[in-house]
Amino acid sequence: MAQALDPTEVTALLHERRREALARLAGTDAERDAVVAASRESVADDEHDPEGSTIAYERRLLDALTHDQRDRLREIDEALRRVESGTYGTCTRCHRPIPVDRLRAVPTARTCVGCAGR
Repeated sequence: MAQALDPTEVTALLHERRREALARLAGTDAERDAVVAASRESVADDEHDPEGSTIAYERRLLDALTHDQRDRLREIDEALRRVESGTYGTCTRCHRPIPVDRLRAVPTARTCVGCAGR
């Protein structure tokens, strides 16, 4: 029989991952604020200002990183809800158990390896 993960350990791991994601999000937000502040001090003509395109690129990049961290937080919160409801570790597609090794590698996994490959 496959060994199951201890819900207390899973919850602790997910909370740690959540703290890390929140810290990254705060750092990204601070960096974006700095880029926005710097762009206010520069020439407003991005098309002709050689720095304008760099600032616009940095803002888009930081926006994407912010979006990724918010997605990560959402996935962690969903995994925590699955732990609370007792469905953590069950594939949401085929309803079979997700292998413990997959859950250790990807604690927010919602699907088994077979369903993830589809």
